[in-house]
Amino acid sequence: MNSEFSKILKKKRHEMGISQETLAKKLFVTKAAVSNWEKGNRIPDTDMVIRIAKCLDIDISVLMSDGNETPNVIIVDDEKIILKGGIPIIKSVIPNAEVTGFTKPSDAVQYAKENKVDLAFLDIEMGMTSGLDVCQDLLDCNPKTNAIYLTAYMEYSFDAWKTGASGFMLKPLTADGIREQLSRLRYPFLLGEIE
Repeated sequence: MNSEFSKILKKKRHEMGISQETLAKKLFVTKAAVSNWEKGNRIPDTDMVIRIAKCLDIDISVLMSDGNETPNVIIVDDEKIILKGGIPIIKSVIPNAEVTGFTKPSDAVQYAKENKVDLAFLDIEMGMTSGLDVCQDLLDCNPKTNAIYLTAYMEYSFDAWKTGASGFMLKPLTADGIREQLSRLRYPFLLGEIE
């Protein structure tokens, strides 16, 4: 358990507009137990953490986050103009993220072998390389990488879903489109203060 648990618990409870007492009743514990968790005086056991996550409708990985981890986001597209325009948009939506762009899929895969990638925006048609294959390579490096396809071709959508990706976006990349996709990630992470 990390030191940020109490802050995340309290923040999420406030966001949901429920009191410590209401949360305690839902979890079948005392209000004092919830208070101690939020103050950082006590740490619930693993089973209770799972129950808290379900009760607050939050992914357990977010609840257990250390709060200091910078999400690592990559965008892979063989056209530099997409990277030049896309990276600032991604940074505006996920301000605490480290965003790196790649025009060569092989460079992106090598980067993923050396760094944990939380989210990858992948073009599907990249010369001789398919983004569908790049997705598989990234998932081989880290099965919890969220992959979102970014393409101009709707006909790839059925193939894209077979790869275990989290989402599919038609170009151009937009802030609203990213926000919508972030709400559907398979493996959520802390997003910072979203604009």
